[in-house]
Amino acid sequence: MLSDKKSRYALVGYALGALISTTAAGATPVQSWISTWAATPAPRWGEELPPAFNVPEILTNQTVRQIVRTSVGGIQLRVVISNQFGIRPLTIGAATVALSSGSGAIDPATLRLVTFGGKPSAVIPPGAPFISDPVDLATRPLSNVAVSIYLPKKTAVSSVHWDGVQTAYISGPGDKTRDATFTPDGTTKSRLFLSAVLSNAKPDSAAVVFFGDSITDGACSTPDTNNRWPDHIAERLQAEGHADIAVVNEAYSGNRVLMNGMGTNAVARFDMSVLSHPRISTVIMLMGINDIGWPGKDSPMPTDQEPSADDIIGGYMQIIERAHEHGLRFVAATLTPFAGSFQGTPISGYYTPEKEAIREDVNAWIRGNKTADGLIDFDKVLADPKNPKHINPVYDCGDHLHPNDAGYQAMAQAVDLMLLVPKVRGNMKAAADRH
Repeated sequence: MLSDKKSRYALVGYALGALISTTAAGATPVQSWISTWAATPAPRWGEELPPAFNVPEILTNQTVRQIVRTSVGGIQLRVVISNQFGIRPLTIGAATVALSSGSGAIDPATLRLVTFGGKPSAVIPPGAPFISDPVDLATRPLSNVAVSIYLPKKTAVSSVHWDGVQTAYISGPGDKTRDATFTPDGTTKSRLFLSAVLSNAKPDSAAVVFFGDSITDGACSTPDTNNRWPDHIAERLQAEGHADIAVVNEAYSGNRVLMNGMGTNAVARFDMSVLSHPRISTVIMLMGINDIGWPGKDSPMPTDQEPSADDIIGGYMQIIERAHEHGLRFVAATLTPFAGSFQGTPISGYYTPEKEAIREDVNAWIRGNKTADGLIDFDKVLADPKNPKHINPVYDCGDHLHPNDAGYQAMAQAVDLMLLVPKVRGNMKAAADRH
């Protein structure tokens, strides 16, 4: 039997998938949708973790405007707002979407009101996502869309994607959702409550979920420039003739395969982060370095039990089984070099030679296992040719763990798109049937 929390994730995921693809009666198929953008929500953390959360705890009578970049285009959008980790109902007083014209400004000619069940406001129960009605806003692939949410009541900021690498604009008092621009009272690089944007799907469209940690989340990349490696994959798909393959980035900085911390562990959130999306055909997983680095002396979670390579591999095997159960292809990516990570900081124990041995064992399994449907060897892409336990200095953002913009671009260029596209095409009917 699943735990209550896992059961809740599963029910939320399946309910959202059903809501997207069926009528209220559940009998007649309706217009198909696809996730054109996503950001995993997670709960707040306190002083137990080294990174400061650095997101306002409470917002009252304020508007939050967030910019997202679509991966595929369409003639309509739907917005998903998450109260996944809230303990009280979340009141949305108003919401709009529009094409961004840069920073926090929008193109007024494209401003559209967002409704929920025909109403301009909504009350989202604790632990739930809410999906909006369709909005008539045509978008091209790789469009910047501004989503503005007005929070009229005292609102605990509980469901957050911490490392958004994109500026969100928080107003002073009042509903600013229809304003072409406003002077923000504050900004944040996190995503607040907004968890997905959907576009109406073309018949042959499908989505690829990128399931990972900070290296897929774009940590250390230049904010507001879409330099995560999945962003560059989206650009390549558009440029190389695969305009209907959506990129869904469900990574979360600090994420681990087996344990919670900065976000819910991968085994627990697989239903919420992957299976909840419609028309998914393939999941690419790059995760496990935090399982290795976080526990132990002078590390972020010194009291956590240190996992073995077999423990991490066991988590991977669970996720592969669940992906295959739902007809998804699973592509595994090797863990990237991390020697010297956070050297000279209070968490310099993130890397040790013993931890390096675990990484190498996990990578050996990823390269040799026959259960996955594909392999991306990012270890070889980012390794220093002269010292392969270290990230190449050309690609190092400075902490010896995360790539810089050039590193993320190199990762995306190393991916054979044929690993994603032909198999995706072959699974179109199965993907559509599931949703």
